[in-house]
Parts: sequence; C-alpha cells; structure tokens
Amino acid sequence: MPATHDKTRSIEKIFRQVKRLREQMQPGEEPVLAIPGIWDSGKQQRSTPCDIVVTNQRLLGYFSVVLPRPRLFLEELPLAEITAVSLRHKTYEPLFRELQVSVGKRKVYIRAPRRHIEALYSALREANEEYVTAAQATFEDASASADPATIPPPTTVYGRHDIRTTFENSPLAIILLFGGGLVLEILGFALWVATQNIQVGLPLFGAGIAAVITATLLRRQRK
Repeated sequence: MPATHDKTRSIEKIFRQVKRLREQMQPGEEPVLAIPGIWDSGKQQRSTPCDIVVTNQRLLGYFSVVLPRPRLFLEELPLAEITAVSLRHKTYEPLFRELQVSVGKRKVYIRAPRRHIEALYSALREANEEYVTAAQATFEDASASADPATIPPPTTVYGRHDIRTTFENSPLAIILLFGGGLVLEILGFALWVATQNIQVGLPLFGAGIAAVITATLLRRQRK
C-alpha cells in the first residue's frame, strides 16, 4: 500500500509540474519522469526546449503554452520501438550531456544538465525493463506455443560514450564566437556614434560581423 501511495503521489506531482500533460496520456499510460531539456529530432529547424517525459509507454518531447498564443509541441517515441540509447559526453561541454535515442534509422538527440540526463537514462532503462521487457516475455511465451518460428521484438541496447571534439568546432566555441561577435558590433557602433568618426568604430564592427558569419557557418557545418 505505501508503495502504491508513493507512486500515485509521484504521478500527480508530474501532472502538476507539466501543464496539460494529462490531456496527452493514452489509455493506461502514466508518467514516470519529467525533466527540462532540449529535444532535437531533425524535424524542426532548430532544437526545442521542452519537458522530456518518460511514461510507461512512450518517451515524449512536450510543452503546451497558452500565452502569448496557444502552442503545443509533442513528439513521441514508443518505448517498445526504441532500439538503442546512448549517453554521450562531449569534451568542452562540461555542463551538458547528450542522450541519443534510436528507433531504427531515426535518431532523436536530447540535451540536459548531467544530473537530469543521468536520471533520464536510468528512467528509460527501468521503464523498458519493467514495462516493455515483461510484455515481450509474455509475447514470446505465447508465440512459442503458437508458432515457434515467430521472431521476438528486438532488445534495446544501452551504452555510454565519450566523444572527443576540438574546441573550435564545439557548440560552446560557436556560442562564444557568436556572442563575442555581437559584442564587438555593438562596441564598434557605440564608438562610431560617440566619436562621430567611422574609422574608429569600423574595425571593431567589421571584426564582429566576421565573427558572427564564422559562427553561423560553423553551426551549419555541424548540422
């Protein structure tokens, strides 16, 4: 009884934390974990900050807002279809970790601070073992008695990887380059206005534009 009570409290806490999530639940579906993160499935032009939700049936990237206008973001990966989960630590990204979740050839990348991504990795593994593997075992037993040639669903592969990248091509370097370029542009323009001499502010302004263009090109190359 206490365990059931704690589970109910945890579910209700997630529903309070993630607005209107209850409306998106399927029959028999319950949330297991919700963390803030960045979802990138390649479907959008850019990554989407949202809630990352693990349920007993799906992995969701989700948010729902009313103001300034109603917006809903919802992408899902059924737990039973996930073939691989890789927790990746990239050099020069000390604060964030990345989770690569594969469904066949489709890949979704989730980025979040280390403690959140570790919790997500564990929750996905536990949900897979508790809800999916148990269902697969029942399916295999039934299939074996009915048709011995039936092939069981694939097992999800979990792993951890360190990815070494040069600082020049890292997301942190691109952000610093882009931000530094904007600062230089502002300083150059401010000097131009203050001195009424374009030759004083032009070098800084030009260096800022070059930095922003370089950062933009590097970001496109990473894609």
